[in-house]
Amino acid sequence: MSTIRLKNIKIYAFHGCLVEEGKIGSEYLVNLTVHADLSKAASSDHLSDTVDYVHLQKIVKQEMAVRSKLLEHVGQRIIDTIFEQIALVNKAKVTVAKVNPPIGGDVAEVSVTMKSSRE
Repeated sequence: MSTIRLKNIKIYAFHGCLVEEGKIGSEYLVNLTVHADLSKAASSDHLSDTVDYVHLQKIVKQEMAVRSKLLEHVGQRIIDTIFEQIALVNKAKVTVAKVNPPIGGDVAEVSVTMKSSRE
């Protein structure tokens, strides 16, 4: 089992329970880790034998563009879409962090981490 990580994907999105969050949005950082058998890709050197990083990033951007109240919901959608679209992925872990959240106080970020394995 091998690991692919996409670290600190920066996205501007409109998640949150407050009406204002849906209007003004905020900055998010997404970290994604997937596990897959990459032994074939290691020997073949063919993109078709691995998990394409570009495809992973597109999934993250696509799901982050759909407004949700909860980061948990966004994170689970990202994982579900990865499992639907990329058969090679066996496990996935995603952390969605809202930078400078409007929660009253000096908080750099809040984050939620979701992880799942293919059944």
